Amino acid sequence: MYSYSILQWVFIFYFYCFFGWCFESAYVSIKSRRLVNRGFMRGPFLPIYGSGAIVMLVASMPFQDNLVLVYLAGCVGATALEYVTGVAMEALFKVRYWDYSKKRFNFQGHICLSSTLAWGGLTILMTEVIHRPIERFVLSIPHQVLTVVTLVLTAGIFSDFALSFKAAMDLRDILVRMEKVKTEMVHIQKRLDVLIALTNEELSNIREEYNEKSAQWREEWSESLSSRMEDMKLGVEERLESIKEPLNRLWEESGQSARVEGMRQEWDSLRARYSKLVMNRENLGRVKDWFQKNMLRSNPTMYSVRFGEALEELKRQVSERLEQSEEKEEDREQEL
Repeated sequence: MYSYSILQWVFIFYFYCFFGWCFESAYVSIKSRRLVNRGFMRGPFLPIYGSGAIVMLVASMPFQDNLVLVYLAGCVGATALEYVTGVAMEALFKVRYWDYSKKRFNFQGHICLSSTLAWGGLTILMTEVIHRPIERFVLSIPHQVLTVVTLVLTAGIFSDFALSFKAAMDLRDILVRMEKVKTEMVHIQKRLDVLIALTNEELSNIREEYNEKSAQWREEWSESLSSRMEDMKLGVEERLESIKEPLNRLWEESGQSARVEGMRQEWDSLRARYSKLVMNRENLGRVKDWFQKNMLRSNPTMYSVRFGEALEELKRQVSERLEQSEEKEEDREQEL
């Protein structure tokens, strides 16, 4: 049975947060062939590993003499932690920092069978091998030294967590606003289709030669609206351009009727709204906050069910700016 003081439990938690950061950052850096500061926080700490280690130790505590029960306890305890953490983070930040949707026997993408089995094996490794020397090290630290070190770590980690939490919430707000822009563009696209249909109808009433063109337009715009932002922008731009000349010609041949004037004013309004939305979308995509940029770079597998396209756009733009910055740095070094 583990008989630690609260202070020792807290220090053990911090130790495994750091140990987990070292392990995962090294693994991802080797895999990516570049240095990656892995995790939600900016400092060298991954709370999910610290929490997982504590859960493994506590869950296996009553079964230390039975490795089978230790394995099962680790499977259940760590999997429950992983699921609760994943659901909570997605609810708060609208993104997933890990996703098992493509793995077999997964549940909601937050947990999967292979991960659960691995947690059980890691629990045995933890209790039988890893934790024993760490336990001796922690117990050997004088109480006063442990108190000072733990308090300093607590202050630093809580400050880091607060800044990282704010960055994650701000990133969530950016994704929500980008999705709102996309929704407004869908509305503009639909309204332009109506305007095109009305223009075609007016043209066909005035001059028969436009009937063939009208049929062609109806066929072109009969396709379903695209869900991809780039395709949607292209579709709106094509609609705006295609209806500009017919509206002007209709204005001339209708005797400058009030009905056509209203259609022209709506076209101007939709064009202005579209330009503003494109500008807003581009500004939102320019992530300037250092914490937000590092959060996106440090979690390349970050995934969002609802805001997937917006999140991928942010990650792509941050990656492109990083590459441009590295190229400029290389050019400076060559000049020197």
